[in-house]
Amino acid sequence: MTDTQQRAAFTTFEESTADDWAIIAPQLNITQGMVADRVIGLLNDLQFDHGGFPVDRLEHSLQTATRAERDGRDDEYVFCALIHDIGDTLSPFNHPDIAAGIIKPFVSEANHWMVAHHGIFQGYYFWHHLGMDRDTRERFRDSEHFGYTEEFCAKYDQTAFDADYRSNPLEHYEPLIRQFLRG
Repeated sequence: MTDTQQRAAFTTFEESTADDWAIIAPQLNITQGMVADRVIGLLNDLQFDHGGFPVDRLEHSLQTATRAERDGRDDEYVFCALIHDIGDTLSPFNHPDIAAGIIKPFVSEANHWMVAHHGIFQGYYFWHHLGMDRDTRERFRDSEHFGYTEEFCAKYDQTAFDADYRSNPLEHYEPLIRQFLRG
């Protein structure tokens, strides 16, 4: 396969020209057009890692989204519930930031904050078993999104480890993923 697309000619940004950027700028939309497929692929990859949990990471994500959807949450919230742990296999200790980075341009401030901080809020339910401070989330008590994130973890995230729960399949959520990540 030969790469027939035109490329810029610079070796540093400093020497780039408007003509170079006229070549590069339109490519952003092409790349963004591939993001939904890549996110679906990353979600599919979660099924191959259970991390010792009762269900694999994909099933956890599907349960979280399904529970939110069945509870009447809007599409944006359900999308965030589905994506919230997408970074688990890439960077377990920093996974909320990965998900938050993916969704930031496409969701509300409240949903972005919820995804970005869910790891600390989720810690309330188990960090004390690891010798950590389960009340670490309290440092965010003054945030307008504290209660919103607390509720997400209580109702949907920390409850989504039930091997007998019947979640919607990933295919059910593909149109939602494409809707939010189309760019």
